[in-house]
Amino acid sequence: MTTTATRSGRVPLGDRTVHRLGFGGMKLTGPRVTGPPADRGAALAVLRRAVELGVDHVDTSGLYGPHVVNDLIREALHPYPDGLVIVTRVGARRTPDGGWDEALTPGELRRSVEEDLEHLGLDALPVANLRMPGLGEPGERSLGEPLEALDRLRQEGLVRQLGVSHVTGRQVAEARGTAPLACVQNHYNLIHRTDDALVDDLARDGIAYTALEGVSYTSFFPMGEMGPAQAAALDAVARRLGAAPVQVAIAWLLARSPNVLVIPSATSVAQLEDLLAAGEVTLGPRDTEELDRVVTLGGPPPGGPPAWGGGSGPVPQPRGRHGGP
Repeated sequence: MTTTATRSGRVPLGDRTVHRLGFGGMKLTGPRVTGPPADRGAALAVLRRAVELGVDHVDTSGLYGPHVVNDLIREALHPYPDGLVIVTRVGARRTPDGGWDEALTPGELRRSVEEDLEHLGLDALPVANLRMPGLGEPGERSLGEPLEALDRLRQEGLVRQLGVSHVTGRQVAEARGTAPLACVQNHYNLIHRTDDALVDDLARDGIAYTALEGVSYTSFFPMGEMGPAQAAALDAVARRLGAAPVQVAIAWLLARSPNVLVIPSATSVAQLEDLLAAGEVTLGPRDTEELDRVVTLGGPPPGGPPAWGGGSGPVPQPRGRHGGP
């Protein structure tokens, strides 16, 4: 039987409903999320296969390349099938040296949205996420003005729905008082549980939470960041279930709350199919109990959590069993 994204269940994403396993396009670039992928044909094949397997939520950004992933999505999937929700991220710009600077003024946000529309071949972005700046953990600062600017683009019809990314709980509260939110995207996994309460709060109100991994995304997650005791605990559950550790880590995210979306990335069809198979992994009470304890088995990785773009400086290379972008 072919593994598909449909086994992961469905969740509301604003006024749409999508499968809880989507696809993140960040890895479909060259080194440091810059330039084209090493194998363009493979990148196109992954995107087409993802949709064939029921993926109806594709996460991207004009920052990736820049514009490389958006162009690949258009070449592979346009005209887009009914029901496909493309989610993009705005609020930063790439620098000539490959760094990431904030771009939160009304003019910069409009330019980002218009560029995404052009490269994706869309009249309106299904979902645009305001990504707040900074490396590592999100910082407390008001997002009211940039979100109001993005909401004006929604009212003009250039964006259909809004989300926020790389934000604190206070910023989510501010955002919800500023504009209607379809989703929140943040760093969340077995060993980064800062948003536990936020996930639950959003679930009660029917707002989707997309679990991100910083630069690594879920397809890299456990291997590069976990300490030895944490990795051993995850491996033990995986062996018992006859699954790969990364599949179990994704399965835990899906079991954590019904509003959680996961957007693993892949650079080959085989890797994509392995990751989507996480939707078929069923965790029993013992498995869930052991996985819930993983966060207590060690401190944060040396140097803190992985950094995603949004500040100045280069993007670090992701690590993990599934390789880099």
